[in-house]
Amino acid sequence: MTHPPAAQQYSELQAGSLQTGHLLLLPDGERSAEIQSVLVEDDDFGTPAVVLATLTGGGILRIAAGSAVLVADPGSATTGDATGSRSGADTVSEESDAATSLQVVEPPAARADSAGESGAPAAPAVVVPPRPAATPATAPAAGPSEEELALIPEPSGTPESVVGAAAAAHPDALGVMLLSDRLAKGINTKSGSCLKDLSDLAHELFVTLKDAEGALAVADLLNVLPFDGNPGRWTSVEAALALSSYICRQTGKEDRADVYEKLLRAPDAMETDAFKSRINAKIRQRSLNEPNLYDKEIFRAIDNSNPDAEREWRLLRLEALMFLRAHGGSETIGLKELERRIANELESVRA
Repeated sequence: MTHPPAAQQYSELQAGSLQTGHLLLLPDGERSAEIQSVLVEDDDFGTPAVVLATLTGGGILRIAAGSAVLVADPGSATTGDATGSRSGADTVSEESDAATSLQVVEPPAARADSAGESGAPAAPAVVVPPRPAATPATAPAAGPSEEELALIPEPSGTPESVVGAAAAAHPDALGVMLLSDRLAKGINTKSGSCLKDLSDLAHELFVTLKDAEGALAVADLLNVLPFDGNPGRWTSVEAALALSSYICRQTGKEDRADVYEKLLRAPDAMETDAFKSRINAKIRQRSLNEPNLYDKEIFRAIDNSNPDAEREWRLLRLEALMFLRAHGGSETIGLKELERRIANELESVRA
């Protein structure tokens, strides 16, 4: 380990205990910078694995959670050297380059050799990456305006009456009857099972009965609900929004479809931390690029001559494809291909 500057007193600390405000000795062993924020990433077993320390002047250090690092003791003296009263922007990177390029911090040995001094061979330069920009590279779309939200019609009566009207329009549909009977007891938007029944009813009306208007009326009971931070409940709202977007695209209601798609993506814009937002965007894009389309399950049902199971898996695939369509496709599946696949699945489950 290289020695810290003599004028600054340092203590060893486990990386997992780092906090905002700590003055951290950088990997070159000569400079230090203040920590602006700390994010801990867990491994797949839920154990802290990597500490991401964002530095005040720019840059992020990735440190194994169990590693020992050096932080300045509170109130210890400093000099005008690299660690003195310099700000993080001076110690990590030049101010003009902090947001645009990597800053290479030359180790002491390398500088000694460049000045003609003899000694140990030069160590490789330490590259300190820049601090993320204030906003993600691809910022999530903002939610719809009040004028756009007005494109979603108000329900004609209570939620229970909307469900009752849908059931009355299809008195012989067993699936609709079973769902509407459960919902007739009272619709509670805080109940995940209730939201799931509403979403299933909207899909039953459109997919099985080809009732686009009835499906939209039921789905709109969910579509206006904001994201409450509960992913389980939001899954049903997502499915309703994706279905509504597809129906409106198919029926020429492009502006209304845009509103549903903005509502679907609205939770993506709620993260205010720039770094977390960038990470979330990468995870989201990966999930869009590698969706679960239930191929194995469908092929297994076909091999087992089980048409009921095949249909259930195809319904789940249809929901996944509509979700992708509402996001405008992905880097692996374009809009035209999605339209083709959705049409094929609709034909299969309606047969």
